[in-house]
Amino acid sequence: MTKVDVDVPTRDGVADSYLVRPAGDGPRPGVLLFMDAFGLRPRLAEMARRIADRGFTVLVPNLFYRGGRAPLVDLSGLQDPEDRGRTFGEIMPHIQALDAESIVRDSADYLDFLAAQDDVRPGPVAAVGYCMGGANALRAMEAHPDRISLLASFHAGRVVGDAPDSPHLAVGRITGEVYFGHADNDRSMTAEQIATLEAELDKAGVTYTSEVYAGSPHGFTMSDTAMYDRAGEERHWIRLFELLDRV
Repeated sequence: MTKVDVDVPTRDGVADSYLVRPAGDGPRPGVLLFMDAFGLRPRLAEMARRIADRGFTVLVPNLFYRGGRAPLVDLSGLQDPEDRGRTFGEIMPHIQALDAESIVRDSADYLDFLAAQDDVRPGPVAAVGYCMGGANALRAMEAHPDRISLLASFHAGRVVGDAPDSPHLAVGRITGEVYFGHADNDRSMTAEQIATLEAELDKAGVTYTSEVYAGSPHGFTMSDTAMYDRAGEERHWIRLFELLDRV
């Protein structure tokens, strides 16, 4: 298995990214991993390696590349609740600057880069998203339903909102399968919002699974932060690989 740092050309610049390949010859399925708010760092590289070990080529782009190369802020305090909160506040301007049109445009470029790799099997890929990456991955799948056949989203926030371009309002464009592993008592994805999302998925006839990880807080998969929950992380790997086995 190999991990290399790559620069992915986009219409708005260059996205510094991780590209992780398993051992052996291809072609193999591709996975586009949408980062959480804290961006590229050793934890995301570790998670990409674990996915690659199952036989996938994984691309993890820096979604905040317009603001600079990762890391954009000091991430050394993520395991302290107060420092994590301060760090999140520092990264918030980059989150707010990443609008829906940028995500749709960028995701096409990320998919092009992944498809151009000699060891990636032709055809649709899977998308995996964490935290804000869950909503962004959903937007990408809705915009490119012929290129993303499966979505696995974990502790996603702001999937349901009042804006006319809220991600949940476009699920009717999806032609593949989606999975949502929700955090428990998540202020960014409340029980009412989960019910709204599920109602839209039902109305659209989407093949989906939506479940709450009881006792697991927002950010439960990220072992380098104060929100980590081991039970939730372990359950997430089981669910994720069940899904990826169907790619």
